[in-house]
Amino acid sequence: MCELLAMSANVPTDIVFSFTGLAERGGVTGPHVDGWGITFYEGKGSRTFKDSKPSSDSHVAHLIKSYPIKSEIVVSHIRQANRGEVCLENTHPFTRELWGRYWTYAHNGQLSDYETLFNTKHFQAVGDTDSEMAFCWIMDRVVEQFGLQQPQDMKPVFTFIASLADKIKQLGVFNMLLTDGVDLMIYCSNNLCHITRRAPFGKAKLIDTDVVIDFQKETTPDDVVTVIATRPLTNNEQWHVLAPGDWKIFRKGELILSR
Repeated sequence: MCELLAMSANVPTDIVFSFTGLAERGGVTGPHVDGWGITFYEGKGSRTFKDSKPSSDSHVAHLIKSYPIKSEIVVSHIRQANRGEVCLENTHPFTRELWGRYWTYAHNGQLSDYETLFNTKHFQAVGDTDSEMAFCWIMDRVVEQFGLQQPQDMKPVFTFIASLADKIKQLGVFNMLLTDGVDLMIYCSNNLCHITRRAPFGKAKLIDTDVVIDFQKETTPDDVVTVIATRPLTNNEQWHVLAPGDWKIFRKGELILSR
């Protein structure tokens, strides 16, 4: 299956360290060779980089590893195809606009017998993956439930999305990342973990390659950074593993809602 990576931070932060570890799993330490993608948010804007080549052998991925793009929210994905061909339109993350915001989504897992459920009116899939169809179905249901005007309180929106994820999980494995550029939602079906780094910061060592970073030299005492991954990326830190059905919402690195 695929692997996920995301970040929520209270200050613009680069994800070079974590992405360097994830990219190795796309062909060196893992079998996820069917493309990859990453989305960075900057204000209301976002920038997405994708490639259908393995992340460990991609010139675009090399750019991401060497160029520290600063962002408060990042969503990334490396793909091991099980639904849909290997091509650019089937690489995650996927993005749609709603309520004047770019919503970005990525999925790890495989679904079955989903064609009848994923009927949509407002949003259509471009590729042919179960993942993108599920995203379009979620966005369609949100529009039907809340309309075309953004609610002042977004917590009921994400709680509703969690109920939709519960339904999708009945069709197979559904680990999800979803953000509107302000809040980051994570939903666990079987494999997802997170770590929140804050002062006092220490050193971290990647599992998948011989890279060590001293976060104390890269941060200020007020920084809060939460990283989410399918599997822990470092071997000298305490990652928190989610249970099946758990979901959490992070804003500026802090947990604001969970089940």
